[in-house]
Amino acid sequence: MKADLAQQRSLLELAEIDGELTRLGHRATHLPEQLRYDEVQAQQRAAVDRLSVVALALEDLDAQVAKLESEVDAVRKREDRDRGLMDSGSVGDSKQLEELQHELGTLERRQASLEDTLLEVMERREQVAADQAREQAAIDTLEHDLNAARQARDAVLADVEQARTERNARRAEVAAGLESDLLAVYE
Repeated sequence: MKADLAQQRSLLELAEIDGELTRLGHRATHLPEQLRYDEVQAQQRAAVDRLSVVALALEDLDAQVAKLESEVDAVRKREDRDRGLMDSGSVGDSKQLEELQHELGTLERRQASLEDTLLEVMERREQVAADQAREQAAIDTLEHDLNAARQARDAVLADVEQARTERNARRAEVAAGLESDLLAVYE
């Protein structure tokens, strides 16, 4: 098929526009800004997962603290009751008095042991709470970074889409000027 020179030039321009549209499509699917967004999003998800683990650990430690405080309280009450018996003078038998004194010694050791354990658990809780604060700060920073990456990606996509729209409009103009037989062979 023979086409006049103007039609040939229009056909070449159409091919050039189609090439530009293909490049724009490729660019839209391979943006460095999208890669950055995906990377920050993955980091943010990992930080949220770490925060969840820390929150669970904190809940477990809070439960341990409550249990130990309850045990210490129970030992104190029993110790107070036994001291009350001794101080009241109602225990007259020396053997019972000796057993009561032995029990008080045991209760004091038990209370000291529970309080030491409680202090260790509370120290561990402070460490975990600090970890929780760090993870939350990291999440806050990552959310800011994620928003910035999203905005950068969206701005580039908007530019690409505007260029596509312009190129598609020009393509339609050029295609309208081509003979239908020539356009059918091209496409």
